[in-house]
Amino acid sequence: MTKSIVAMAVAVALISTAAAAQSVGEKTGVNSVLGVAPSTADFVKEAATSDMLEIEAAKIAEQKGSAEEKRFAAQMVADHTKTSSELKGLVASGEGVQIPSGLDSSAQSKLDKLRDSKPDSFASQYDPMQLSAHKDAVSLFERYAKDGDNPKLKDWAGKTLPALRHHLEMAQALDYNRK
Repeated sequence: MTKSIVAMAVAVALISTAAAAQSVGEKTGVNSVLGVAPSTADFVKEAATSDMLEIEAAKIAEQKGSAEEKRFAAQMVADHTKTSSELKGLVASGEGVQIPSGLDSSAQSKLDKLRDSKPDSFASQYDPMQLSAHKDAVSLFERYAKDGDNPKLKDWAGKTLPALRHHLEMAQALDYNRK
């Protein structure tokens, strides 16, 4: 095949994939790279999953982490419990969007690795995980706050961003101090 036919086939595949399953763009990070706002369903799923993972990972950190990680974890439990509750309140009005009831396989795998880690290697898994998770959360919320299609959620995303940016700064400090 020629290069142009291959390029056209890839473009058609990407377009049809995006049209058929918007969440593929969110799952693969394509939306983030392109600065595309997630659909409301994707935003709710990603935000809720992130909150659940943060809370559960923090509970593990409160047992296995250093004093600094335990302080960070306590803040994550408090803040992500609050945002989780707020999100449930905003979505409860039944706008065709559902909050997931549990972690997806990717998030569960990350949590399982943390649970299985030994205390002396915990920081090498938890700290970079928090850095990555908060970079992703800031990106998700920035994109939805800018171009989301649900006004209430868009407003909430914008109001939640300062706390997430602060979490990212805290996670950067954790990861930096580990090295």
